[in-house]
Amino acid sequence: METILGLDLPTWWFLVIGAVFSGYAILDGFDLGAGALHLFFKKEESRRIALNAIGPVWDGNEVWLVIGGGALFAGFPVVYATILSALYELFMVFLVMLIFRAISIEFRSKEPMLWWRRLWDICYSASSILLALALGLVLGNVIQGIAIDKNYAYQGTLLDLFNPYALLVAVTTLALFMMHGAIYLVMKTENRLYAKLTILVKNTTIFFVLMFAITSLATLLYIPHMITRYKEVPYMFAFPVLAILAVANITRQIAYRKYFFAFLSSAFVTAMLIILVAVGLFPNIILSTIDPDLHITVYNGSSTEKSLKIMLTFAAIGVPLVGVYTSFVFWTFRGKVKLDETSY
Repeated sequence: METILGLDLPTWWFLVIGAVFSGYAILDGFDLGAGALHLFFKKEESRRIALNAIGPVWDGNEVWLVIGGGALFAGFPVVYATILSALYELFMVFLVMLIFRAISIEFRSKEPMLWWRRLWDICYSASSILLALALGLVLGNVIQGIAIDKNYAYQGTLLDLFNPYALLVAVTTLALFMMHGAIYLVMKTENRLYAKLTILVKNTTIFFVLMFAITSLATLLYIPHMITRYKEVPYMFAFPVLAILAVANITRQIAYRKYFFAFLSSAFVTAMLIILVAVGLFPNIILSTIDPDLHITVYNGSSTEKSLKIMLTFAAIGVPLVGVYTSFVFWTFRGKVKLDETSY
């Protein structure tokens, strides 16, 4: 099999897809976290400022989700088909909540009535929370495995997806996004809202650290296959060490009110958690709880070598371009939020 810099093409696609989904989790993560915190703001002006903090970037952040889904379909079509059919209900909830979040942001400012704005505030916050929980449920089930047979058909029930470990990962995902979103909002605000957010940042950070510790312990105790790879390749332990140090650095930077560096650490933690999952699963992508021989790996679930090579060339061009565009948007809309007649 052809290799590039010592890695075969399926492994390269595994890394590319992991990088794209990491980008999505970092970028849309603070959007979802900001939405989850939205109802904590009681004043109309505060809610408008919070919305306009993400207003210029939230829809662009979702581009990374589209790229990730397309890359998964192109690189690992068997994985794409299996996971979407097995977790169909969760993905439908995710899709519907994406729609509700978008229309909540856009519709809220269209009418001045108090009941109208409160309705869309509730929809916005609820959809953001459910999106984070749905992502966590998908991740939790992927980590521990799914009941798929030799035809890659799901043999479980909907209730099986709501198992204790997946629910724990879902709450941890929500906690991570809430912390990430609170840190982003405190960088974009000032005066009384800034003061309120400094408290929310501390509370959400405590919430995340607690859930991070509980989920890590549960993984070590009940999901033994996730640490096998680390035992086989000892230097991989650098990843969990870096994750723990980054979590500690978040609390340190928050204590000094250096929120930009806290945000960078929060983004790094998000990426590191995805890396930890990827390392624990590799070379598998979807684990079958029915029979280990039915696991879908980067090799038996990938496209042909020729297809991977051609698409990797497009990915090498397209993904950096999206990264440059994203950086340009954030640079353009840097600084504190100021309300005007064009604001939400």
